[in-house]
Amino acid sequence: MMLAGGAVLLLALGLVALMLVRPSSSAGPDEGAAVPSDSSVDVGFARDMSIHHQQAVEMSFIVRDRTSDVAVRRLAYDIINTQANQRGMMLGWLELWGRPKSSSAPPMKWMGHTFEPRGDGSLMPGMATDTELGALRAAKGKDAEVMYLKLMTVHHRAGAEMAQAAANAAGTDAIRALAAGMVRGQESEIALMADMLKERGAKP
Repeated sequence: MMLAGGAVLLLALGLVALMLVRPSSSAGPDEGAAVPSDSSVDVGFARDMSIHHQQAVEMSFIVRDRTSDVAVRRLAYDIINTQANQRGMMLGWLELWGRPKSSSAPPMKWMGHTFEPRGDGSLMPGMATDTELGALRAAKGKDAEVMYLKLMTVHHRAGAEMAQAAANAAGTDAIRALAAGMVRGQESEIALMADMLKERGAKP
């Protein structure tokens, strides 16, 4: 039931985001600009960050049901809403640009990185492995809170680095603005999570 409810929420958020970015007769993202190429920073970032965000949302749904702590549940709820909405926007732009939502190219290629995935479900820097997600599902209470905060801190650090690269190098105003906002938001949450870990006697 939890997974079904989460899927419905994500679908609804995605549809809202698609409606927000769908061009009308008078406006659209970077209207009049050339459509980004399949190998562009814009398209690569939208694809990779959509995957990165998807896992952050998944982890937040998991911890939401593993603790009754108000602060952690509020943070999880904020991440679910923010990152599901941003993911919907990025997938919407890929649709508008006529670009596939997945690619056979290695992750992070648009950043000029040579990256070797950790494996076990961890596709990009900062992403948790399937084993780590399984441990989070098995934990509860304070143990789940600390594990979530540590995993999400690592996730956010890598996500902020990826977003900064896009904010610096993307060719569209839409991606540059979204990525810059992600950097600010995730850095703020990293600081918040450091305080929350300290309150629980743990370190990032």
